[in-house]
Parts: sequence; C-alpha cells; structure tokens
Amino acid sequence: MRGPLLAAAGGAMGGAGGPLARTIRAKLTAALQPTHLEVRDDSPQHGGPPGAETHFGVLVVSVRFAGLPPLQRHRLVHEALRAELAGPLHALQVTARTPEQWQSDPRAPPAPPCLGGSKREQRRGAGEEAPGQQ
Repeated sequence: MRGPLLAAAGGAMGGAGGPLARTIRAKLTAALQPTHLEVRDDSPQHGGPPGAETHFGVLVVSVRFAGLPPLQRHRLVHEALRAELAGPLHALQVTARTPEQWQSDPRAPPAPPCLGGSKREQRRGAGEEAPGQQ
C-alpha cells in the first residue's frame, strides 16, 4: 500500500498532508516553479509512529530541469529541502522531469519497498549469529 498522494498541480488537494508535507510542497514550488508536483508521504510503511513524516517521494515537473542530467536535477531538489533533509526528513525519493518528459510519460514510479531497519531493532555485528542459529 502506498502513502497518501498530495498533488499540488493546479491546487488539486490544497493544504492536504501534515506540516512537513506542506513545507516540502511550498519549498519545491518556490524554488522550482513546477508545472506538476506530487508529494507522497511513505512514512506509514516504514515503522514509525503515526504522523511521523520521515519518508517521502516527490515527483517534480519543471522547465528548470531542461538540459540538466538527473544528478543535477536531484541536487536542485535537495538544495530546496536542505533544512528538512538535515532534520526530520529521513528519506526522499525524487523523480525530476521536464514538462516534455512528463507529457510523453505521465506516470509516477512506484514507491520503493521498505527494506526494514527499524531503529527499534537491535543490529547484529559481523560474525554474530541470530538467536537460535548456533
């Protein structure tokens, strides 16, 4: 199950989402003037408490990406969200496209699967066996 989709293209869902989702939307809108923006909160799939807002996916369509390789596009997104990435935002999946790319393929990629790793789990060091595997 995927997290809620918070679309901001044409104000589709207005102020939907929690405070971090709204901040992400506002900062990306101000920095990149997207023609289409989707902010997806994937936090519930990652074992945090309700309302944690730690894992997000964004789909940003902007003319600012024209002529830039994917790495440079991601850097623009990360720069806009620098404070959030240094604090509450733990993981960010970025899809950055030009309007032409979006027009030719208007589908968002699926959210990546959670691979575990909850902070509540105790990690085993190299060479240690799991309980019961001796």
